[in-house]
Parts: sequence; structure tokens; C-alpha cells
Amino acid sequence: MSKIKRGKGTTKLATGNEFEIDQKVQNSFKEKTWDETITKDSWMVFKIMAEFVDGYEKMAKIGPCVSIFGSARMKTTDSCYELAVDIAEKITEIGFGVITGGGPGIMEAGNKGARKGGGKSIGLNIDLPFEQHFNPFIDKGLSIDFDYFFIRKVIFVKYSQGFIVMPGGFGTLDELMEAITLIQTNKIGRFPIVLVGSKFWSGLLDWFKNTLLESGMISEEDLNLYRVVDTAEDAVAHIKAFYDKYQVNVNF
Repeated sequence: MSKIKRGKGTTKLATGNEFEIDQKVQNSFKEKTWDETITKDSWMVFKIMAEFVDGYEKMAKIGPCVSIFGSARMKTTDSCYELAVDIAEKITEIGFGVITGGGPGIMEAGNKGARKGGGKSIGLNIDLPFEQHFNPFIDKGLSIDFDYFFIRKVIFVKYSQGFIVMPGGFGTLDELMEAITLIQTNKIGRFPIVLVGSKFWSGLLDWFKNTLLESGMISEEDLNLYRVVDTAEDAVAHIKAFYDKYQVNVNF
């Protein structure tokens, strides 16, 4: 149990999750001993390397794939879930496998659609305290566990020939912005990014135009880095049209 100061002369006892957060904040300001630096920080490098190696080895021969992102909280009864299943199935019909975050919700729908279409179904899972667990539609040997978000994002970008982004929360936005930033800055070759659900994405896209663009934070060309659609047919058609012009290849 820890005491948290709440204004002049007052304290509050922190318990449960609040206590854990408080401890993490306090520990981040503590000076590390030599032993802590060697045993934790230095050896962490090897753990990071091991995750990269494991990911590269398992993904090296999967062939061209499209990643599908979206909320883990989406219910199977939601129309977005069924739409993701349909998109994934149609993606496999044009020769692509499907990569997802491996968990429930939209991720499960993506793997389910890939399974229905007879294509490769890959899951890149992340160890989280809530929500995340492998779904049952991932191909045997093509499920990978990650501890680090940044390594997982590298694998997504490296082995994807396109991103299909369904409605989702902070994690979905993180993956979307990572891809847009890497393409915008020419760190990777361009690939199609499809946002599914014009109503859901309208607020964010309006902010891009009315705030970022008008403030000079992005250029007019940056608004062409993604396509907004509402149907499975349009989502898959955009991926197909892109690769009718360009040879399918890994990004780096």
C-alpha cells in the first residue's frame, strides 16, 4: 500500500491497480543500481533480439499478406465483425493471406474469414493484462506471442502488403499512424491502407483536413495515403487495383 499526495496536506492510500500504477511511477524516478542495470536493462536487449528472430523466422516464408486491424472488444453479433469476416475471405480469394493481432473481436473475424477462404491465417498476439488471447482460427504454427508492441508493429509492417483498418481504439490508431508515418517519411515503400467505415472515421479524417492540413502540419498529398470505404467489395478492390500496377513484394 502506498500514499499518494492529493493537494496540500492531504493523502490517499492507493490500493489495487492504482497502487501498481503508483509504484511504476515512483520506480521510474529511482536511480538504478549497477546490478539492476546489468541484469535488467542490458539483458533486455537479448530478449528483444530473440523476439525479432522468432518473428522473422516464422514469417519469412508466409507469402503476400494483408493485415486486418480493429477492436478486440467487437462482439460476434456486431455488423463490423461480419464485415471483417467477409473482407478477409475475399482477400484470400485474390491470393493474399491474412495477418491479425491474434486476439478476439475484429482480429478473430479476420482469421475466421481467412480460414473460410482457405488462405493463410496468421496471428501476432501481444501479452496484455486484459482482452488479449489467441482466437481459434489461426493456422497451426502461425501464431506468435510478443511482449513488446514495437517489435510486433515491425513484423506487421515488414510482412504486410496492405492494411485494412476496421473500427477500433487506441491500439488500432497506433498501428494505423505507424504505417502512415513510415510511408509519409519514405521509410518504407507505399502500400494500400484502407479505412473501413466512413461514419466511424469521419471525425478523425475531418480533423486531419481542418486542423492538421490547415495548420500546415501535413501536406495535401498526405491525405491520399489512405482510402475510405464502406463495403467488403470496395476494400478488396482497392488492394487488388494497387497490385495490378505494382509487383507484390515485402516492404524492406
